Amino acid sequence: MEYRILGASGVRVSILCLGTAFFGIRPAGRDVDAIVGRALDAGVNFIDTANSYGNQARFDRPGYPTWRERPSSEECVGRAIRGRRDRVVVATKVQERVGDGPNDGGSGGGGLTRRHIVEQCERSLLRLGTDWIDLYYAHHVDPTTPIDQTMRAFDDLVRAGKVRYVGLSNFAGWELARAHGLCERRGWVAPVAMEMPYSLANRWIEREVVPACQAHDVGLTCYSPLEAGLLTGEVTADTPAGDPIRVRRGGQPFTAAQVALAHRLADLARAWGAPPASLALSWLAGRPGVTSVILGPETTADLDAGLAGVTHLLDASQRQVLDGLVLD
Repeated sequence: MEYRILGASGVRVSILCLGTAFFGIRPAGRDVDAIVGRALDAGVNFIDTANSYGNQARFDRPGYPTWRERPSSEECVGRAIRGRRDRVVVATKVQERVGDGPNDGGSGGGGLTRRHIVEQCERSLLRLGTDWIDLYYAHHVDPTTPIDQTMRAFDDLVRAGKVRYVGLSNFAGWELARAHGLCERRGWVAPVAMEMPYSLANRWIEREVVPACQAHDVGLTCYSPLEAGLLTGEVTADTPAGDPIRVRRGGQPFTAAQVALAHRLADLARAWGAPPASLALSWLAGRPGVTSVILGPETTADLDAGLAGVTHLLDASQRQVLDGLVLD
């Protein structure tokens, strides 16, 4: 397993980060323990979750218990790492709506107030069954809370020993730069990580976010590296438009340009004798500024494929060809 230093933290994390958004649904129960155990045995030491994962109706699937009836992702992670906590860098997040009250966060604001952050940190610690959070992300921008209030609350949690490092997720490059500069001026702990969507089929962060991360020594952790299944080889230009596989979770179909890119990737995979997902993951792991690739396996077979993907070696000419795959 390859390890990379997470921004200015000095902490080394595995190139593959175990994503857990659907823990409690699939995988569930003993399957969670099996996946976490297999990941740790393979050298993965980085696990990503959030206070909202499994705690919202949007995670529900037909035929599975509802979010009110099943354990949350944080609870599943906490149980799976019990007795092995010291081996794991645990990242969780705060901001998304996790209740029905006016101060329970979400897109309308309030999720990054001091009140909400401190309360949710305590709840995350209980669900995870731990005394500290290694990396605490602001999950999204809060449109109604000044960023200085958020960063001061994060700094207080670090000083209290409840959080080790802080990060941002789904922020713009200029917002990262502003938060970092504010922390430097006030003497607060600055973000060491930025979690963003990034894949061969979604490269918009290369314009501003990646340069901002590099300028401020912030590690980039990447979610949706296979673009919700688009880059697995199952979606090609021959896939009928009405096929459910052409629709990402949430009901939004992949665009014709995205499907065309996936088809070109599948052609290259056949020519090079490697799975499309391996090409996509290896390409992403080698991009400038990337510290870790977040993969959310539902089975141990998914995990094994992801491990093979991030360690797959691309030669310079192959990487150049993949660099040239852009949406039409």
